[in-house]
Amino acid sequence: MVSFDQLRLDNSAPIYQQILLFFKQQAAAGIITDGEEMPSRRTLSALLGVNPNTIQKACRLLEEEGLITSRGGAKSIVTLTGEQLARIKNELMEKEVKDAVRGLQAAGFEKKEALELFEKLWDEFQSTET
Repeated sequence: MVSFDQLRLDNSAPIYQQILLFFKQQAAAGIITDGEEMPSRRTLSALLGVNPNTIQKACRLLEEEGLITSRGGAKSIVTLTGEQLARIKNELMEKEVKDAVRGLQAAGFEKKEALELFEKLWDEFQSTET
């Protein structure tokens, strides 16, 4: 069963978008996997303390992207293919990089400075993970 226990909602974006982002991040990290059951919409609404219509919208968008399938009267199931995971990872990476570039440009950094810092931090983080 897909768990939303770690989702912490805030005012940074509409709730349905935060739910979608959380789902995609968890899928990209391998925490949510193909074939898992989603909690019922009613259960998820109660767990997150949000309007059931918000959950409906998030689930409808997940269905439109082909990330879950739902059948009347049955639980929704995660449907993740390798192609979908690759697309999700690329989408998440692009969003993070765009946000970083915007922030660095707004702070007046040059591309060369940003790339040097990126490489330095990448190496530092990689050495701490091994």
